Amino acid sequence: MDTRDAIQEARNRGLDLVEIACNAKPPVCKIIDYGKFLYEQKKKAHEAKKKQVTVQVKEIKFRPGTDDHDYEYRRDNAKRWLSEGDKVRAAIAFRGREMTHRELGAKILARLTTELAEFGDIEVAPKMEGYQMFTILSPKKSKSVIGKHTSVAPNSEETEKPKKTAKPAAEKTERPKTEDGEDEIF
Repeated sequence: MDTRDAIQEARNRGLDLVEIACNAKPPVCKIIDYGKFLYEQKKKAHEAKKKQVTVQVKEIKFRPGTDDHDYEYRRDNAKRWLSEGDKVRAAIAFRGREMTHRELGAKILARLTTELAEFGDIEVAPKMEGYQMFTILSPKKSKSVIGKHTSVAPNSEETEKPKKTAKPAAEKTERPKTEDGEDEIF
């Protein structure tokens, strides 16, 4: 359709001529309400943003002399975070003379990465930055992460817990009505 004819038809209908695909040959246009079109575009963009997965970087800190129990507690947190789809930054802070024993920090990070190998991959290899040695682990690609707080499927050995069902709501009592059908106010 000729452009002039399309504009005239849009005016006759009281609508707008909106170009939908400008790169197409010939360009695609529709006769629609432009305000409604913009509203629908915003709504689609909002829905797409809602479905977008946001990945956070959570940090666990160690010292060269970190005790086994403290290490295990932090490792378990890192496991949970990786299974939820977040990245984990493991850092070891050195103070003063501890800088001469960097191998202790490297040993802790190596132990951590081997124990978390089934949950995450190494994104940044252990390296020194100032007085800190750190590594970054990202969640495994094979496990599909739908949303930020999805959980990993239980092992085949474990049985699923029964889901709680909602209790039925209490029956509503009818309020007295006036002659014209509205609720009577007391």
